[in-house]
Amino acid sequence: MANITLTGILEKMTGKDKDYRYMATSDLLNELNKDTFKADAELEIKLANIIILQLDDAAGDVSGLAVKCLAPLVRKVSEPRVVEMTSKLCDKLLNGKDQHRDIASIALKTIVAEVSTKSVAQSILVCLSPQLINGITGPGMSSEIKCECLDILCEILHKFGNLMTSDHELLLSALLSQLSSNQASIRKKTVACIASLSSSLSDDLLARATVQVVMNLKNKATKSELTRTNIQMIGALSRAVGYRFGPHLGDTVPVLINYCTSASENDEELREYSLQALESFLLRCPRDISFYCDEILHLTLKYLSYDPNFTDTMDEDTDDEQHEEEEDDESANEYTDDEDASWKVRRAAAKCLAALIVSRPEMLSKLYEEACPKLIDRCKEREENVKMDVFNTFIELLRQTGNVTKGQIDVNETSPRWLLKQEVPKIVRSLNRQLREKSIKTKVGAFSVLKELVVVLPDCLADHIGSLIPGIEKALNDKSSTSNLKIEALTFTRLVLSSHSPPVFHPYIKALSAPVLSAVGERYYKVTAEALRVCGELVRVVRPQIEGSGFDFRPYVHPIYKAIMSRLINQDQDQEVKECAISCMGLVVSTFGDHLNADLPACLPVLVDRMGNEITRLTAVKSFAVIAASPLKVDLSCVLGQVIAELTAFLRKANRALRQATLATLNSLIVAYADKIGSSGYEVIIVELSALISDSDLHMTALALELCCTLMGDRRSSPNVGLAVRNKVLPQALTLIKSPLLQGQALLALQNFFAALVYSANTSFDSLLESLLASAKPSPQSGGIAKQALHSIAQCVAVLCLAAGDQKCSSTVRMLTQILKDDISSNSAKQHLALLCLGEIGRRKDLSAHENIETIVIESFQSPFEEIKSAASYALGNIAVGNLPKYLPFILNQIDNQQKKQYLLLHSLKEVIVRQSVDKAEFQESSVEKILNLLFNHCESEEEGVRNVVAECLGKIALIEPAKLVPALKVRTASRTAFTRATVVIAVKYSIVERPEKIDEIIYPEISSFLMLITDNDRHVRRAAVLALNTFAHNKPNLIKGLLPDLLPLLYDQTIVKQELIRTVDLGPFKHTVDDGLELRKAAFECVDTLLDSCLDQVNPSSFIVPYLRSGLDDHYDVKMPCHLILSKLADKCPSAVLAVLDSLVDPLQKTINFKPKQDAVKQEVDRNEDMIRSALRAIVALNRISGGDCSVKFKNLMNEISKSPTLLEKYYSIRNE
Repeated sequence: MANITLTGILEKMTGKDKDYRYMATSDLLNELNKDTFKADAELEIKLANIIILQLDDAAGDVSGLAVKCLAPLVRKVSEPRVVEMTSKLCDKLLNGKDQHRDIASIALKTIVAEVSTKSVAQSILVCLSPQLINGITGPGMSSEIKCECLDILCEILHKFGNLMTSDHELLLSALLSQLSSNQASIRKKTVACIASLSSSLSDDLLARATVQVVMNLKNKATKSELTRTNIQMIGALSRAVGYRFGPHLGDTVPVLINYCTSASENDEELREYSLQALESFLLRCPRDISFYCDEILHLTLKYLSYDPNFTDTMDEDTDDEQHEEEEDDESANEYTDDEDASWKVRRAAAKCLAALIVSRPEMLSKLYEEACPKLIDRCKEREENVKMDVFNTFIELLRQTGNVTKGQIDVNETSPRWLLKQEVPKIVRSLNRQLREKSIKTKVGAFSVLKELVVVLPDCLADHIGSLIPGIEKALNDKSSTSNLKIEALTFTRLVLSSHSPPVFHPYIKALSAPVLSAVGERYYKVTAEALRVCGELVRVVRPQIEGSGFDFRPYVHPIYKAIMSRLINQDQDQEVKECAISCMGLVVSTFGDHLNADLPACLPVLVDRMGNEITRLTAVKSFAVIAASPLKVDLSCVLGQVIAELTAFLRKANRALRQATLATLNSLIVAYADKIGSSGYEVIIVELSALISDSDLHMTALALELCCTLMGDRRSSPNVGLAVRNKVLPQALTLIKSPLLQGQALLALQNFFAALVYSANTSFDSLLESLLASAKPSPQSGGIAKQALHSIAQCVAVLCLAAGDQKCSSTVRMLTQILKDDISSNSAKQHLALLCLGEIGRRKDLSAHENIETIVIESFQSPFEEIKSAASYALGNIAVGNLPKYLPFILNQIDNQQKKQYLLLHSLKEVIVRQSVDKAEFQESSVEKILNLLFNHCESEEEGVRNVVAECLGKIALIEPAKLVPALKVRTASRTAFTRATVVIAVKYSIVERPEKIDEIIYPEISSFLMLITDNDRHVRRAAVLALNTFAHNKPNLIKGLLPDLLPLLYDQTIVKQELIRTVDLGPFKHTVDDGLELRKAAFECVDTLLDSCLDQVNPSSFIVPYLRSGLDDHYDVKMPCHLILSKLADKCPSAVLAVLDSLVDPLQKTINFKPKQDAVKQEVDRNEDMIRSALRAIVALNRISGGDCSVKFKNLMNEISKSPTLLEKYYSIRNE
């Protein structure tokens, strides 16, 4: 049937009437696009012939439709037909009439774009390649034909370059010859063609192409326009092949720099192309270019101000108001010349400098000294586009400073932050001048730089606020200002207000508030929303403390209130504006409530109303929390009942964020307004609360328990409240306490809950204690109870006992010691729990009144069960904390005399020391001496467990007595025994904690003697040094910054597989290979991962990625995981370094995602492999985010492979959406 229809259409297509032909071709297009379309061999031939014929139709719209028909036709006809059509079109292109050439070219491009299978591609290439080469190099071919052929060839190479390996040499020769063509258009297209070809060329041919181009450049007789083409060619090659161009930089960079400096004055394009090529090298070949970085820096700085036709006579620093009056005259006299192209050179220099900043974090300090003053000076650039690039380059410099110095304080005078701080006055002066310019684009750019400056140095503008206010005012008030400019100005204002101390702004509030409040009334919603956010900050600044700050804020209360109220009551506006108005009104009421008594009855009901709307209820709930927390105790009587009722209902909602906000708000309201809320509502809240307590959401649980404690703590709550808690919440709490997941805030809240229950009169201590102890009993359904749960129960028991008073506490301790005496040999959870409870009570309260409690606990060291022994050592240590003078000598004496119990007693000692270091307590002098002698004697212990405990004890004592410990540890780094050396390095690791400690300045000069053990000949010591370096990098990066240039090469060396550490163990029937270096390599990569976060400016990523990371990606499972993490981080932080070597990273990733475990693999191996694949895909997702990644053919093929595998694709998308 379809064939009859088609025959009719084909007849009409050859008719005389153009409209008939058009309609028939349109019908054919519809038929071809149907999924059901199928053609036999005869029909295929007819269709192919008639469409080729139609391409030459005199009516343009008919031939246009015929081209559209080609796309579906190529997909639906057989291979020989496609080849035949290609051949005919080629013939038309090369030998046909001029007017048919364009359409033939478009048709060929359509065929190339539609071919998707490899076999068809190879067949058409056999026919196309020779014809196109002939079209490009054949004698007598017109330039139009050459251009069309180059266009088509470029698309073919881009898509099928890898399939044409046999023709590569021929193609390269043909194309290189065209670089010297007299016609610019041919040269331009040839450059694009060679670039497309180069990404699939072998290294030899790539070298040949480069050598040829460099020879052309070195030839002094070459015409200048050909030189420009060759320079463009080099830039295009490096962009296309990335790091593979690295080996040729030695030949090309000096030539380019030479051309830049020696080009004739009017040859701006030559300079521009040279700088663009250098920019490409910086981004694509960061490792090989490092030798030339300084030279390139000087070159970019020289050309950043290159303006031969214009002399800037205006004095740099006259930054007075007179400049404004002069502005108009100046712009009239300003030099303008359409022929002047020097701005292109300046723009290329700015972009090249930006590439240098982005790709070389380690040069930051040098850049501040040399480039920063120049960039500030160049803000006066007269060409707007170049000025934007100068701004963008400056923003990159600020961003890189932020990246590199995250979490650091500006220590010394070479650190980038300190250097930036010195430049702030100049930056502000220069940008203020830009804010007075007429151009909107310039002002937006200036605000962008200021914004970035405040983000990197939050409090740097304190002395300059006064000078910036006029610029902000002008941006907000000026009639010509665009929304974009207003948003930039408001965002900057908000950042400044939030990052500086309030008194700085007080002199300028009047000038600042008027334009901001008028912006609240703007029509464009984004401006309004930003203005409302600024108002929120303004409120905080105007009245920073409720008590009084010496600034009269009263004149601003009503204007701010009215501006926000007008937005709050308006219903027909954007959701963002509604939310900002609600949050802002919450701030206004909580800050100015005492001056708004008359207005509250009008404003609070509106906020309550917003709680009833699904879109705005979350924001409204949060704003009531802000109001409730206000020290003004704002009068909420007109809405309080309604608010509590709404909030109680919200606890049943599915929206998690809403439930969390509701719990926090209820808690604040009940704390602040308990006397105004009827306790009858409490019971309803408690019933709702009980449903939220479970280990599936610990954060919610903590909030719910805190609210419960608040309700019970209210003196006026009726007995029914306590009853409701006992019946509803207590059973949930007793279930929760058995959860192995319970920790942190939720565990603290649970402890407070039990304490609050004892305080509320109607719950007996004994029944609570019984319930707690009973919850530790193993149940027949769930079996034994988790170890973590026993710790939770013990902590709650201790808190309960202390809350109940001394008498109850003593009776409980007696009961617990009785359990230990009765049950000496059994491994019951009861005994385990008793020990933990004694430890927890002993830590909080002195138990020396109970005689011999220490000997009773030590008896349990004899137990045959490990858990009981460990619980006993924990208990002994914690009991000692309660009374050090009595119990510490006892523990030390026991360690000396009881060889068999040493490990457990050392754990007890560790508990004591750790508690002391956390509580900042001191030991007696004699105790420290004893402890140290004892610990240093055990440094060489054969048991690794003992050595680790000793190291932790030494590290924690070092926090208490650093002056004694650091020298003692340093002496032992030269010990003859490896175990001692390793132990003291691990001890140093334990002494470096996140908070500032007095050990920091004592250990600072000695760090290298510990960390340089990374070169030790014993692998255990090397691993200890790597772990210590990791801890330093994580907790105190400033202490090791100066050592990194020496340490990093040594650290990288630890990531290499060392053959001498791999041994084969003969297990009889089979041999097993053991890799002793695996742990060390894993630790080294994890350390690099930490350094990327804290010391990015010291790590030179390009020298690390290849070969070290590259080999890690091919290593053992345990090493690959951290390597994938590092790769993801580098893709985010140093994309140019990763792009440069992307091709070489693809193979190991591909191997990992395609790895299949053996048929007989156990479940654990299968799961590990799944984790491995997900980890590799996570890295691939990060790589795919880098812009420019598509220049790597290998990576593109990897992405295609993933998209063709349904299982991989599903994992890929789920990871991407995480």
